[in-house]
Amino acid sequence: MALGQSLQQKLLQKLSPQQIQLMKLLQVPTANLEERIKEELEENPALEMGEDEDNKETADEMKDEFETPENDDFEVDGSAEEYEDPDVSEYIVDDDGEIADYKVKDDNYPEMDDKQTIPMKLENSFFDLVLNQLGMLELDDHRFKIAEQIVGSLDDDGYLRRDLSSIADDLAFRQNVMTDEKEIESIIKEIQQFDPPGVAARDLQECLLLQLKRKSSEGIGVQLAIEVLSKYYDEFIKKHYDKIQRGLNINDEQLKEVVHQIIKLNPKPGGNIGEMNKAESYIVPDFYVLNNNGMLEISLNARNAPDLKISEGYKEMMKEYDKGSKKDKRQKEAVIFIKQKIDSAKWFIEMIQQRQQTLLSTMGAIMHHQEEFFLTGDVLVMKPMILKDIAERTGLDISTVSRVANSKFVQTEFGTYRLKYFFSESLSTDSGEEVSTREVKEILNNMIDAEDKHKPLSDEFLTDMLNAKGYNIARRTVAKYREQLNIPVARLRKEL
Repeated sequence: MALGQSLQQKLLQKLSPQQIQLMKLLQVPTANLEERIKEELEENPALEMGEDEDNKETADEMKDEFETPENDDFEVDGSAEEYEDPDVSEYIVDDDGEIADYKVKDDNYPEMDDKQTIPMKLENSFFDLVLNQLGMLELDDHRFKIAEQIVGSLDDDGYLRRDLSSIADDLAFRQNVMTDEKEIESIIKEIQQFDPPGVAARDLQECLLLQLKRKSSEGIGVQLAIEVLSKYYDEFIKKHYDKIQRGLNINDEQLKEVVHQIIKLNPKPGGNIGEMNKAESYIVPDFYVLNNNGMLEISLNARNAPDLKISEGYKEMMKEYDKGSKKDKRQKEAVIFIKQKIDSAKWFIEMIQQRQQTLLSTMGAIMHHQEEFFLTGDVLVMKPMILKDIAERTGLDISTVSRVANSKFVQTEFGTYRLKYFFSESLSTDSGEEVSTREVKEILNNMIDAEDKHKPLSDEFLTDMLNAKGYNIARRTVAKYREQLNIPVARLRKEL
C-alpha cells in the first residue's frame, strides 16, 4: 500500500481547562469544599485565606477584576509567549493606588455563619472494638496473625464474606503464614463469640443464629426461633408461616413468639458501631430556604463562600521587580513563575465565585418552581419538574443542573432534602391535569400505611384505588413505584 499525505478539517467541541475545573467544583458538596480549597492552598503558594476586615470588595467587583481572557488558548500555567516580557503592573496596584485583594464572599453574610462547625462524633471504630477483643484469646503468634487477617476481612456490616481459601492464600503470599481452612474455621468460631453478637457471620442466617444462641437460656421461644431459622429459613423469609406451623406442629401464639424473638435481632452487627454507622452520617446543607412572612428567601451556606486572596508576599515580590532597574535572566524567570501562580490563584477564585452563582441560580429556579411545597411542606402540592425545566429557566446546560442536583442538600423548615428529591415526572389525571409522580407515590405510601396488615392490599387493589381517585396508572407502574419506595409485596407485608 502506497504512503500518502492528505489535508483534513475537523470541527471538534472541547472543554477548556476552566470549564473542566468548574464542573468538578460544582460536584463538590459543602462538606468537602474546605478540603478541596485546602488542596489548592497547598499546591499554590500565591493563594491564601483572606480575612473579612481586610477585604471590602463585593462579589460583583471581584468578578470584573477576574475577567478571563477571551482567547481560547489562555493557559493557567502561562505560555512562553505570554510571559516573555512580563508586565507586572496589573498585579500590583488597583484603581485606588492600593494593592488589590481578592475574595469570593460579600459583606452580607452573617459573621455567625463563619463560626459554624460541622459536628464530629469521636469514638472507636467497629474494627478497633473487635481487634481489642483479640487480646482476650490465648493465641500464639501464628494463630494471632490468622485472627488479625480474619478481622481485617470483615466488611462494614460485620460479615465475613471472603472465602476461606482466599484468606489462606493472602496469609501465605503476604505474611508467609501457612495455614489451612480447618484452622481458619476454628479461629472464626472463637471470633464469633466476640461482641457485638453476630460478628464474623458468613450470611444473614448464621448471623441471626449466632445472636439467638447467645440468648438460648431465655426460654422456649428462643429455642423455637433457633429451630425455625435452622430448618425453615427460606420459608420464614418468604412468610410461608403455614408450612412452618405444620412442620414444627406449633400454634399461632408460639409462631408469634418466634417472630417476636427474630425481629429483635440485629441484621448488621457492625453497622451501628463507630465509623461504620452509616445511618448517623452528618449532612451539611448547601442552601437554606426560609419563609419570611410568605416570602421565600434563599441563602448559601457560609462554607460555600470562603474568603480567598492573593499572597501579600507574592505581590511584594512583583513590586520589587517592577521598581528594580536591573532585571537579569534569573529575576525574569522568578517573576514568570510568580505570574503563573497568581494567574492560577485568580482563576481558582473565579471558579469558586462562578460556583456560587451557579448554585444560587439553580436553587432559585427550583425554589420558584416548587414554591408551594417550600411554603407548606406538603408533598401533595409538588409540581412535575425535570432537569430540562430548570435548565431552560436558568440558561444552564442540563448536565450542569444534574451535577448540582445530585450532590447538594437544602435545609427547609420541614427538613433537609437532597435537591434531586424535587425532580419528578408527570402523570395525567382523569381531568387532564398534570401531577407529579411524587404526589402519586405519597398517596400510594399512605394507602399502604393505612392498610390492614393482617390482609395487606395487593398491587391490583392499589391500582383500582388510585384509578378511583382519578389517577390513570397501570398495575406495573404501581409495582414500580412500590419498589422505589422500598415497600415489599403484599404477602411479605402480612403480619400475624
